[in-house]
Amino acid sequence: MKYDRKKDRNFWILARNYLHSYMPVTRNLSDKSVDAYKQSLKSYLAFLEEVKSISDGGVTMDSFNRKNIQEFIEWLKSKDYSVKSINLKLMAIRSFLKYCSEEDFELRGIYTDVCTVRKLKEEKAPIVYLQPNATAAILAAFDNKTAKHRRNRMLLILMYDTGARVQELADLNISSLHLEMKNPFVTLIGKGRKGRNVPLLEKTVKHLKGYLREFHPENDEVPLFYSMLNGKNTRLSADSISLILKTASDIARENCSEVPDRVHCHMLRKTKAMDLYKSGVPLPFIMQLLGHESMSTTSGFYAFATLEMMSEAMNKSTDGIVSEEKIWKKESVRKILYSLE
Repeated sequence: MKYDRKKDRNFWILARNYLHSYMPVTRNLSDKSVDAYKQSLKSYLAFLEEVKSISDGGVTMDSFNRKNIQEFIEWLKSKDYSVKSINLKLMAIRSFLKYCSEEDFELRGIYTDVCTVRKLKEEKAPIVYLQPNATAAILAAFDNKTAKHRRNRMLLILMYDTGARVQELADLNISSLHLEMKNPFVTLIGKGRKGRNVPLLEKTVKHLKGYLREFHPENDEVPLFYSMLNGKNTRLSADSISLILKTASDIARENCSEVPDRVHCHMLRKTKAMDLYKSGVPLPFIMQLLGHESMSTTSGFYAFATLEMMSEAMNKSTDGIVSEEKIWKKESVRKILYSLE
């Protein structure tokens, strides 16, 4: 479908409105999320310039057609982009075109046409999470001898107990805690600035009250986790929290061989959810705790737990008739279990 050139020129206006108004204001996405969409559009513009010799004023809405998108995918493959990265860029372009179609109904045809381009097939890997001994070792890595260690220990305990994303933890203030309620909870601000309330365990509440007495005696509205910089309380960044977890993992690994070589904040979040699931907590509750918008995200994410639980149940039912070796851990068996062939 062709559009008059005057309308086609609106690509740059639509793109700027999409990135600087719609995404951060209407969708309420973080700067980091908006930047990811921007980079995807920039990749497509780079493709148009390199392969189609289209740049600047030559870029129109007609440049977003099914044939070009298919060639864009092949171009990304030649650049050694991963399947996941390619699919994310395709999703970002679809999101932009959907916005355009809502702004100008005549552009609906372009959006519909591009939606027929299929995503690449991704090979889903089993979820990686910590075993109980490794989790306990990491949470106990910092001792109580220094204030910094006591802060770090409280931070890791709260990260695991709430299953919070690292940025959600960094954004916490004193007012985020509700410890005097009948059922104590913490309010986390997740993606899209959406808040959710996550219940706290009694032990965690006890730790938090002790932490507040030491680090927030005046109970002012300040960052919950901070470091002193030039005599002022400065909020810990997500990078600082990641470094704290890495340090704890390095310490824990000295006494616990089950601690993986690379432990990251999202792994601790996965571990909490997995521990809940294996304990019988229903998926809708886990979905709410994690802040997932779609049940399919949660159920797909933790399908591996079902596999492990089924394996354990089957091993128990044999009453020692079969070998105690967990065959689902074998690479050959895992390939069969994670295939639809």
